[in-house]
Amino acid sequence: AMSCSESTNIKSFAEGDILHPQVLALFPLCDLTEEDLSQNPQFCKLLVTLTKHVDSTGLTLSLKTELEKADQKLQSQRRNWLRSQGLFQTLKEMIQEHCVRRHYSTVPPDQNVVHTFYETMEKCLLVAQCVRMLDPSNSTQKEQPNILGLEPQQILQLMPLEKVRQKMKQSLPHELEKHLKNKCLSLLCYYHPEWENKSENLKCTKLSYLAKQVDKDKKNAESLKESCRENKILLQRQSQLYLSELIKCIKLLQTLILDHRLKIQTELDKKKLDYFEGKCELVLQKIKTEMVDIQLDTYTPDTISAHRKIREKLDSELKCCQEEKQGAEVKLASFEILGKEFQALAEEYGRLRQEIEMKNWALKEFTQYSNK
Repeated sequence: AMSCSESTNIKSFAEGDILHPQVLALFPLCDLTEEDLSQNPQFCKLLVTLTKHVDSTGLTLSLKTELEKADQKLQSQRRNWLRSQGLFQTLKEMIQEHCVRRHYSTVPPDQNVVHTFYETMEKCLLVAQCVRMLDPSNSTQKEQPNILGLEPQQILQLMPLEKVRQKMKQSLPHELEKHLKNKCLSLLCYYHPEWENKSENLKCTKLSYLAKQVDKDKKNAESLKESCRENKILLQRQSQLYLSELIKCIKLLQTLILDHRLKIQTELDKKKLDYFEGKCELVLQKIKTEMVDIQLDTYTPDTISAHRKIREKLDSELKCCQEEKQGAEVKLASFEILGKEFQALAEEYGRLRQEIEMKNWALKEFTQYSNK
């Protein structure tokens, strides 16, 4: 059970929005926001309680202690391996540099001792490598078959003479120190190019501070990595907040579109209708203008005067015809008053007129033929 003081501390620690960033800093790997903590205060208290039992990576304290011990042991073994591996690589570099110098320059007679030294060291390294390859691994229960049927003792017989080996071992520390010193001076010149032309004593003096400078640069690099990691976490959180706000804006925009689409469409249709009405009115006015232009081009002053005279003549003829029509209508009315007897007389009169016209025509024709 949790004590009263611990509960009070957790409550005071988890209360208020200003403390939420501290809770988030204790769990940088969790995908949480301040809004999540403010909406779930009990969960925030749980996270604060977990900080007493786990670290920022989520490991328990006991497991973290075991992990630190295993890491220390691993680092110790790693340092031992790196020490032997570094020494081996340095010896190979010395042999390679000697081969290069010997290839590009003529070795004076007094350098035969140096050549013997490097040759002996190379043979010893090769024999040691072969023996190690022939030696079965300690991690396997079954013995591995030897390469080409060779035994380590057969390879050890290829070692140089004991006297030559002892002489090489006596000279090895000095040569190794000389080689490492040259490498350190080269590293110093890389860090400080202005020291390249200085004396060797000054370089050696400056070399004593090189380790501190390298360590300082390493710490700066680690600090920059940590800063980059924090900035990355901050960027992820800001990106999440940005995306959440963007989603809210998109939803709000969708709501505005759905709610006001018909209203906007109606206003747009009204404006389009007004536009088309105005355009139609403009087209009608243009048509009227074109009609007036056609009339003006068709009816010139001379044409209008001629049409006026024609109209006057037609009006006079129409007036005469109307008068004749009225006279005929009066006569017809007077004839209709006399009745059916007058109609028989009129028909007889019409028949006699036709006979007279026929006889006149026949007489005329007869007269024409007689004269011929």
